Amino acid sequence: MAKLLYITANPKNDIKLSKGMQIGEVFLEEFKQVQPDVEIERWHLYEMDIPVIDMDLLYARAKLSFMGYTKDQLSEAERTKIEKMHALADRFIAADYYVFVTPIWNFGAPAIVKAFMDCLFIAGKTFTYTEHGAKGLLTGRKAIHIQTRGGIYSTGPMVEFEMGDRYVKKVFEFLGFESLDTVIAEGMDHFPKKVPEIMAKAKEQAAAAAREMAALPVKQ
Repeated sequence: MAKLLYITANPKNDIKLSKGMQIGEVFLEEFKQVQPDVEIERWHLYEMDIPVIDMDLLYARAKLSFMGYTKDQLSEAERTKIEKMHALADRFIAADYYVFVTPIWNFGAPAIVKAFMDCLFIAGKTFTYTEHGAKGLLTGRKAIHIQTRGGIYSTGPMVEFEMGDRYVKKVFEFLGFESLDTVIAEGMDHFPKKVPEIMAKAKEQAAAAAREMAALPVKQ
């Protein structure tokens, strides 16, 4: 049975209040039409205990990766936090399909998205170093990003200011995912009267993307 990990990053953990999650639900429903047996696991980042890279984690990672320490030689705080980070990454790795739903805030994704992504960068687990540079190990998996935007970033003067979707997609690329085109609903603050039209279009795109993703083979 395939597993889909559905990750949302919005303090408004209510589908009625979050346009992004409304689009995300359309994606999930369409995906299940193609793969009715898929297991869907939902992660709402604002409800999770996500380790943040502080002094303990910074040193724990360095000690284990290139300073020759074993886990038993770490301080209690270092060991507790690094184990929590690895446990989160292990749960993440267990999926086949990944759907991220985030808004764009002040040009980027919410800070909690960065904190979460930091937990996925573990040498030997999610990527490795080769003579040609770093190489992602999470191959054979599919990912997509659904992003809502108050402004317009796909064209015009704000294109270069968009660093939310760009960041998420680069993480996908680095870790080895095959990623689909982002589903974007933008301009909702600039054109409030067009919100129904913008949402309808994004939901259509999400449904099409779900059918495409569900038809793609995943890791064996």
